[in-house]
Amino acid sequence: MEAELRPTTGRRLGAQESLGVSTLEPGRRPPPMPRGRRISIRVLLLDDTEEVFEVSQRAPGKLLFDLVCSHLNLIEGDYFGLEFQDRRKMTVWLDLVKPIMRQVKRPKCTLLHFVVKFFPPDHTQLLEELTRYLFALQIKQDLASGRLVCNDSSAALLVSHIIQSEMGDFDEAQSRQQLLDNQYIPNQESLLDRILEFHHKHVGQNPAESDYQLLEIARRLEMYGIRLHPAKDKENTKLSLAVAHTGILVFQGQTKINAFNWSKVRKLSFKRKRFLIKLRLDPNRSVCQDVLEFLMLSRDCCKAFWKICVEYHAFFRLLEEPKPKPKPVLFTRGSSFRFSGRTQKQVIEYAKDSEFKKVPFQRKHSKVQSVCRQPCSPLLQAEAPNELSEVCSSADQPDSQHRRSSSLAGGHGSGASREHSSPARPIGPEDGVGAAAEGRRQASPARQLTENPSTAAPAVNSPWLSDSSVTSQGLVNGQKPASVAGHSPDGKPPSLLTSPQLNDMGCMRTDEEEEAWRKRFPTDKAYFIAKELLMTERTFLKDLEVITVSFQNLIAKEDVVPDSVRDHVSSHFVPVHKFHTGYLKEVEQRLALWEGRSNAHIKGDYQRIGDVMLKNIQVIKQMTGHLQKHAETLLEVERVCGGSRRLEALCRELELQKVCYLPLNVFLLRPLHRLMHYKQILQRLCKHYPATHEDFRDSRAALADISELVAQLHGTMIKMENYQKLLELKKDLIGVDNLATSGREFIRLGCLSKLSGKGLQQRMFFLFNDILLYTSRGMTASSQFKVHGQLLLYGMTIRESEDEWGVPHCFTLSSQRQSVVVAASSLLEMERWMEDIKMAIDLARKSNGPSSELLATSRPESKCPEESTLDQESEDDLSASRTSLERQAPHRGNTTVVCWHRNTSVSMVDFSLAVENQLSGNLLRKFKNSNGWQKLWVVFTNFSLFFYKTYQDDYPLASLPLLGYSVTIPTESENIHKDYVFKLHFKSHVYYFRSESEYAFDRWMEVIRSATNPPSRSRSRNQNRKDLQPH
Repeated sequence: MEAELRPTTGRRLGAQESLGVSTLEPGRRPPPMPRGRRISIRVLLLDDTEEVFEVSQRAPGKLLFDLVCSHLNLIEGDYFGLEFQDRRKMTVWLDLVKPIMRQVKRPKCTLLHFVVKFFPPDHTQLLEELTRYLFALQIKQDLASGRLVCNDSSAALLVSHIIQSEMGDFDEAQSRQQLLDNQYIPNQESLLDRILEFHHKHVGQNPAESDYQLLEIARRLEMYGIRLHPAKDKENTKLSLAVAHTGILVFQGQTKINAFNWSKVRKLSFKRKRFLIKLRLDPNRSVCQDVLEFLMLSRDCCKAFWKICVEYHAFFRLLEEPKPKPKPVLFTRGSSFRFSGRTQKQVIEYAKDSEFKKVPFQRKHSKVQSVCRQPCSPLLQAEAPNELSEVCSSADQPDSQHRRSSSLAGGHGSGASREHSSPARPIGPEDGVGAAAEGRRQASPARQLTENPSTAAPAVNSPWLSDSSVTSQGLVNGQKPASVAGHSPDGKPPSLLTSPQLNDMGCMRTDEEEEAWRKRFPTDKAYFIAKELLMTERTFLKDLEVITVSFQNLIAKEDVVPDSVRDHVSSHFVPVHKFHTGYLKEVEQRLALWEGRSNAHIKGDYQRIGDVMLKNIQVIKQMTGHLQKHAETLLEVERVCGGSRRLEALCRELELQKVCYLPLNVFLLRPLHRLMHYKQILQRLCKHYPATHEDFRDSRAALADISELVAQLHGTMIKMENYQKLLELKKDLIGVDNLATSGREFIRLGCLSKLSGKGLQQRMFFLFNDILLYTSRGMTASSQFKVHGQLLLYGMTIRESEDEWGVPHCFTLSSQRQSVVVAASSLLEMERWMEDIKMAIDLARKSNGPSSELLATSRPESKCPEESTLDQESEDDLSASRTSLERQAPHRGNTTVVCWHRNTSVSMVDFSLAVENQLSGNLLRKFKNSNGWQKLWVVFTNFSLFFYKTYQDDYPLASLPLLGYSVTIPTESENIHKDYVFKLHFKSHVYYFRSESEYAFDRWMEVIRSATNPPSRSRSRNQNRKDLQPH
């Protein structure tokens, strides 16, 4: 009865049914509680909060562990474990398979500790911010206990990040008092000034960034995650054994003296107190000891270390949980222990693909508040993506008071801390079920905003809040305030792979209004073609204002900007903007007459658009000189940025503003791209009109003029598109300098799995006409990729090797210096890559360009690719540098990041088609589980949908990258009884969109399919580029 009266942590926070049950499949409930007498188990969490969990005396350890994870709302719980002291005062891990009472003999006198069990080599593999926070707490404990040994500088730097996370920005009096009141490391007094000096440098760093930097530093320490087990060798020398993700380590004191990689270990066993390591024979060594023996303190110590070794090997090396061996009928030999739970690979895939509601959590020791994103990605998150997330500020929720009092998403507000005198309430399995039921009863944020437009949050709570908008809201201790939703606590925008959350103020159209609208407005296809011209012209004019208003105002204030850049903008962009402003007014007036909003339509002279287009295209032809100078503006801006760090910083500053929703260089080429749009519109118009139509002659004449102009500027357009893409990739890549060089052509980028000694590893490949780069990306606030190696295409061979390696969709690349085995995600992806690589090899053989030179590395200490081997691709290379969080956040229109998260690829042909297939207009949007339709202004460009409330808005509220999505028509079972509806779906994300006419429906389907289902690759366009130089 008490459980019903007192809301549990999960119920207060709206937890979903399977939330936090980290070792279950998605959608399943926690295992039912076995019958039997209930016992109370005390668990000490990493934030020093003590909780009491009530379980059956017959319950296995897994049930208790799942309850703890569910209480914390922890998705990636498989990295953690419960440890306690047994009756022999030896610290052991709770076995998840055995009953708890067989392991914990005296539960009333035993305190279990929830701690990190498996330390991954790269903290960027932890997808959840809550998980990284718990790891940071573990590092803090290890520092204080002296277990994590390091030099004074590292210790001071680690403590400075802990202080930044807990106190916020540097205040000498408060920071010094904090250090005097708390002991973070042994002998802290001698390092007090150095800690304060480091802390002073962390201004503006929020708690999530501090956790990130803390883990970045800690993971490089030799004692990171090390738990020493005393032992002796054959000579009776005192040693210590430890296990890590790489294998078994041998220490003498605090110094590592030997390491046995998992690939070299054939078998691990123990016999009484002897721990045996059986090694694989090395053919290169004539004398090799294949069995190593260590003597440990007791048989129990030996078995405990053997068990953790088995678990570490399975967790980091296996692809899936090992299957249990069948029990022998008569005799048993050896231990039946096996690893139980997910492997690391399964945990990462599970976290990416799951859709759990992420609730806010409070950092117990932190005075800086943080708000967590609500739904997770695919990623991201990220999926991350890393994927657009549905975000809602905790202050907007009715239970916000409960949320603010909770710790670790359930924390010391619900259970009793050891620091409080009140007894802790036992937490049972019914809490998780209740939380799930409550979660189902709550409407999603998207549904609340759609069905209750009057209570929707203002646009400041949209998912894509730029740094500048957050700054305008005010900072607390240099941190982002908790009341601002839309950013995750780690400072990143929401993941790229989930749904867009829009704070539209309503504007839903009823069926009666829609029917009246259809009767009122024209139904001729020519009208809708003209309306497409109007819609896209509005978007084009907004894009031009990024250059003529935002960029021009930015450079006008700076003396360091040379006059050449100002002259290019004022002389060649401002006149074009002025012309198109007048052109847009003419089109708007013509459409108003056509729709009957004036009595002039009775004369019948205004139901056409060809005459307006012919008149203005003839003016555009006279502005050809300005259009040709736009390409020179791109070159000039890049040249000046190369010699002026201030101008480069100004451009980065502009790209961080919400109005600049694409890279700045893209806007510089918009006037050239607009010519192709005019040509396509006129082609559709001429195809629709019969030859006798009064508007046919003007439309055909306008088409001839614009076709002539496009043909005249086509070569410049192709060169500049390629050059702009090289400049964009130059910003994305770390480790190369001379990427945007004369003669280099971009061909394809995308994800492939590279086969190495550690198995298949995700890598981002970039294919050019002379070289192939492969890179990796850490999950940081930066969108950059670190170059691991370069493969020259000159002399390269390529062959399918699926049968040779046993890996699906696998092929081998053999260059003059090395060979690389890669696997694609599908047969189609493999065919695309092989076709483009073969084409690039042919181009490299015929070209006289930079086909025999490697790209210059940006750091002198970087090694040449020919010197690199599989072993040299260390785990340290899997993340960006320590300062990566200080770089700009990933761009909202960054296709490279989307390809990384969705494991796909895009070619230059696709980019060119995306430029041609741009579209704007109003759409009604509906979520899968909502009832109402929401009217939005939608812009399709750069493989993404950008959502606005109206076309007058200066910046998008959200965006949805379409790579990987499928576009279809709803089926009867989906009960979408409306006309002109199409469906977008990716994994479990489903959105419905309604257009206003059959023509608009066909156009949206056409352009979206060009992004979601790229056409077969044509070599002609790339081959036509080979003689074109970027400058």
